[in-house]
Amino acid sequence: MSDSIRLNHKEKVIVTAALTGAVTTKSDNPNLPTQPKEICESAIACYEAGASAVHIHVRDDEDKASMCFEKFEEVVNLIRERKCPVILNLTSSGGQGFSWKDRIKPFKVLKPEMASFDAGSMNWLNSVVFMNEPKFLELCGKEMIEAGVKPEIEVFDIGMLNTAKYYIKQGIIESPAHFQLCLGAPGGMEATTENLVYLVNHLPEDCTWSAFGIGKGANEIMMSALAMGGNVRVGLEDNVFYNKGIKAESNEQFIARVKRIVEELGKTVATPEEAREILGLKK
Repeated sequence: MSDSIRLNHKEKVIVTAALTGAVTTKSDNPNLPTQPKEICESAIACYEAGASAVHIHVRDDEDKASMCFEKFEEVVNLIRERKCPVILNLTSSGGQGFSWKDRIKPFKVLKPEMASFDAGSMNWLNSVVFMNEPKFLELCGKEMIEAGVKPEIEVFDIGMLNTAKYYIKQGIIESPAHFQLCLGAPGGMEATTENLVYLVNHLPEDCTWSAFGIGKGANEIMMSALAMGGNVRVGLEDNVFYNKGIKAESNEQFIARVKRIVEELGKTVATPEEAREILGLKK
């Protein structure tokens, strides 16, 4: 087994808040932020609670999944106007059926420091095909390099990890890469410590990594990732429940818990500036 920590910092943990997502609704949890002002307020509250980065999806006026550029622009401008230093990570996969242009335009124009790169197709939620065909991934990777945006490589199974390693070799993804190991989505790998260890063991030596779990395995993945020296992602995008049967009050509630656990382990949550240095983000 290789050193699981890879290029992660030994004492600083990058914590990402996944604020909204494309699937969860207010009927699942009324505290879900869906419109730009709500998303902005949630992002700032998460930063104040300790988040290093925020992962941003947007919704249309009816709260349905969207890749509407104007919505992304409003969210990003609101956060930047408040001079919040949190790292912005925009999705490039805000739901089903969006054009390549729609998926790429937000990070290409708004130039956040990071954007998601989903490294393969899958049977999402066992109901639809989440399409990330090779030509799109090649285009997405090249556009991220041109825009100076670091990919957050989202991996839902070992095949996606192998695909990402291929694109690193081809120069479509720059090294050192950053991986987000996504466990528990129906259609992907289950959220178990065994699966997390397996994925981490197959990561490139020169990378940083983070992980999160969806559903009942969420806390197991969070704790296991921290024990292995990983960074973590939490938030209402991934889980509407804070604990079994208890709905989360907010995204920042998840951040506060991670911060407490990190400090119990004798580490600290990375500030956005510390996270930028760890991730090698371009100034």
